[in-house]
Amino acid sequence: MKTVASLYAADGGAGLAYPPLDGPVRADVAIVGAGLTGLSTALHLAEQGASVIVLEAEQPGWGASGRNGGQVNPGLKPFPDEVEKEFGPVHGPALVDAAWNAPNRVFELIERHAIDCAAQRGGTLRAATAPVQIAPLCELTRQCLERGWPVKWLEPEEMQARTGTSLYCGGMLDMRGGQLDPLAYTRGLARAAAQAGATIYGATCVASFARKEGAWHVQTGAGSVVAQRLVFATNGYTDKAWDKLRRSVVPVFSGIVASSPLSDALAERILSQHEVLYELGQITTYYRVDAHKRLLMGGRSYSHDLQGALAFPYLVQRALFLWPELQDVGWTHGWNGQLGITLDHYPHWHEPDAGLLACLGYNGRGVAMATVMGQHIANYLSGAGVPLFPPSPVKPIAGHFAWKAGVAGRILWGRLSDRLGLPF
Repeated sequence: MKTVASLYAADGGAGLAYPPLDGPVRADVAIVGAGLTGLSTALHLAEQGASVIVLEAEQPGWGASGRNGGQVNPGLKPFPDEVEKEFGPVHGPALVDAAWNAPNRVFELIERHAIDCAAQRGGTLRAATAPVQIAPLCELTRQCLERGWPVKWLEPEEMQARTGTSLYCGGMLDMRGGQLDPLAYTRGLARAAAQAGATIYGATCVASFARKEGAWHVQTGAGSVVAQRLVFATNGYTDKAWDKLRRSVVPVFSGIVASSPLSDALAERILSQHEVLYELGQITTYYRVDAHKRLLMGGRSYSHDLQGALAFPYLVQRALFLWPELQDVGWTHGWNGQLGITLDHYPHWHEPDAGLLACLGYNGRGVAMATVMGQHIANYLSGAGVPLFPPSPVKPIAGHFAWKAGVAGRILWGRLSDRLGLPF
């Protein structure tokens, strides 16, 4: 398995290694990908009595599910009113409710399955970095309060008191948000799914799949699966086994650096109530202070695998800009991974053939949203629910072959826009 030198891997060690598939097997449902979507689907299906097989090219949590920023954030990028208008009077409110209350499901699963993942629920801060962002953020606050959600508008002085920096023009605190160790959480879901009866195979790449005689036949390197239903839960790591799906999302890289433990004085200044924060704008950063008082700072990365804090100088410089006192704090870890980004900023649900389903594209909000989508996929496949929103055709992005150049250009433009204070 390819190693990922993340803080989470250092804390949690190698973890349980699930064996590769060797030979033919059968199941009601086969799931490709042991990230949060796949494992949540497997757990909820197994609890409903279905026979489930999960196929993972590496090990559970190896991809973005186990190396993200550890923020459990409510919501989607589009505002609730816009989502309801876009998806109509039936699907719109259902998607809004699912997305904005998704953290509830995450913390419920952690409690129910006793997952040890350093979970803390201090809320999510959406931070305005420029005056042009105040009006939209005020409007979002209004829409949330109108729905009775636990949000609060914070003036600049309140933001400074919580963050220890005077940068922010205002912010919105949503108490449903929180934080966790995402690798430990993903591994915990894998254990829970296995205990419920799902079978997980690691180091098992899918080479091909086809529908024959009313079932799905999946071929791997040393084995095969026959299943009535086949779910792809591969998100930003979708490969050429389903090339059309791979080309329907942009695998944008996000990097994270982690500091050594902060002094008590610094930890008291920076997000001492266990909040997580992400900045508004085009290309900005997100951060949190974990249970060990380590600052984790994340943001856009070069579009290839990188490891070590020195590989992400922009993130370290951003931290020093926010808090010059960090000059004497060491940076112990740095890593990155691929997010699944869609052009419309919504997750996509695809059903291009009978019994074939894919859900991907969480646009940086995958911890909460992928967990909830797994539950909805399971309910749908078991006949206990309907799709959370209407399935859409798989549409490859034009010019996808040049995605790295496109992402690089988009980052440059975004950073320029942020410096000029343009609307996000």
